[in-house]
Parts: sequence; C-alpha cells; structure tokens
Amino acid sequence: MNWDDLKIFLAVARNESLSGAGRGLKVDPATVGRRIGRLEDQLDTPLFVKSPQGYALTGAGQRLLVHAERAEQAMGAAVEEMAGQAGALSGQIRIGAPDGCANYLLPQVCARIVQDNPDLEVQIVALPRVFNLSKREADMAIGVSPPNAGRLTVQKITDYRLHLAAHEIYLRDHPPIASFSDLRGHPLVGYIPDMIFDKELDYLSEVGAQRVSLASNSVSVQFNWVRQGGGIGIVHDFAIPSATGLRKLLTEQLSLIRSFYLIRHADDRRSERLNRFAVALAEGVRTEVQRLEAQC
Repeated sequence: MNWDDLKIFLAVARNESLSGAGRGLKVDPATVGRRIGRLEDQLDTPLFVKSPQGYALTGAGQRLLVHAERAEQAMGAAVEEMAGQAGALSGQIRIGAPDGCANYLLPQVCARIVQDNPDLEVQIVALPRVFNLSKREADMAIGVSPPNAGRLTVQKITDYRLHLAAHEIYLRDHPPIASFSDLRGHPLVGYIPDMIFDKELDYLSEVGAQRVSLASNSVSVQFNWVRQGGGIGIVHDFAIPSATGLRKLLTEQLSLIRSFYLIRHADDRRSERLNRFAVALAEGVRTEVQRLEAQC
C-alpha cells in the first residue's frame, strides 16, 4: 500500500463516486476504478459497495478511512515542517461560507491575507447550505450557528447585525413605514421558506411576515432586489455600505444580532499552516464587520 493509493481511496470515500474523485485528482475515472480495485486486491477485502447512489464504504473501508486520514495529516505536517513555518503561508486553502459572508466580507479579508502571503492560494466556495468538512468540501468553513455533530472544532468569530432596509427610491414612491403594521401591502424580500437551511436565517419571522413577494435562497439576490428598489428586506449591516441609497427602517423596533463561527475538522488542529490561516481569517472578518457596520 502506498500514499498515492490512499489519496485515491480518500477521494472516492469523500466524493462517493469515481467521477467525482477523478475530477478532484485530475485522473480518468477508469483509472480511479482500477486503482481502487488494485487496493482491494492487496488488502483482500472490498472497501466500497456500489449502488445507484454511488460508492459507500464497507466496514473495512470505514476502518481504513481512519488510517488514511491520519496518513494525510502526517504528510501535510511533513510538508509544512520542510517548508518552514516561520515564513509566509503557501499552498491552497479552501473556505466554505454562506454567500452573505462570502460576497461582502471574505473577498477583501482574503485579498489582504494573500497580499501578505504571495504564495498562498485561497478559494472561496459560497453556498447557501452547511458544508461537509468530513468529506473535505473545504479546509474550513464559516457558519451562522455552531454544529452539534461530527469531529469538529468551533470558534466564535464575531457577532453581526441586520435590519430592515429599503432603497430611498422605493421609500419615496410608497407610503411611510412607522411600524410593523405599515409593512402590510409592501413587497417583502427574503428567503424561499422551504430552503432556509439554518433557523438563524429565518429573519422575516421576526416581523410576523406571512408572505414573501420576492424570494431567493441567495442573500446576494435578496440584497440586489432591495438595492434595486424591488421591496423591503432584512439585510446585513455590513453589506449596506456597498450600495448607495439604502436606508434602514424601524431600527428601534427591530435589530437582529447573529454570529459567525469558524468551523474546522478536529484533526486539523495539528496543522500549523491551517492554524495560522485561521487566526488571520478570524481576525480579518472580525475587523471588517466592525469597520463596515460603523459606516451604516
């Protein structure tokens, strides 16, 4: 058994398919299948069960997964040590984040980190759902609530604020809004109700909204609807400075506070490289939220 075989095994285990593993490794799926077959022959035991849903680990595969992940961590630690941790960060790091954070905070935060570490490659995956770190969809993720399952470490980064808002053009052409009852008859912008992946994102329930006229699973789409004068929505305070003409509404009656959490795989605590990046990321997000909220 060699490290190359274990890398292919890990890729299939995490993607649950030969094609997904092949894309990540830049290897033909047929080659991936042959390498898995060879590894199973060497170990004299099946590692996967193929079904219409994909490749699922057998009991033996589950046991090998533990050792393969340890080998992966050891190889990563060796590379880091040989590169020397006193110098700049390098290599590729992928961050998963909800699209509000990914669009309005992470671009400038990560650009500054890369500016200080020119050999570093940062990838931001913006998805309106929870990331699966066990399948290595990302090296770390930012979430809006702490997970309660899995071998993960969780660090609170910062609180952030949200308010009802509308564009001044919309407000000019519609009746004034002085209370929640005045919202009736106005088009509300928000999430598609059955696609709210975290209870912390159910903002409009705070105002008793029964109907959302303009709905999307994307915070950025919602923000652009409000910015274009399409209606009234709850927006992140840190996003408001990126658009001229937005006005916060009913600030005395409604001011929401939510939190960002940095979520990592527990075994990655041994990686000094990821530890250093996590410190820079958390501090950068915290500082950027404070800076932007002070402007709105």
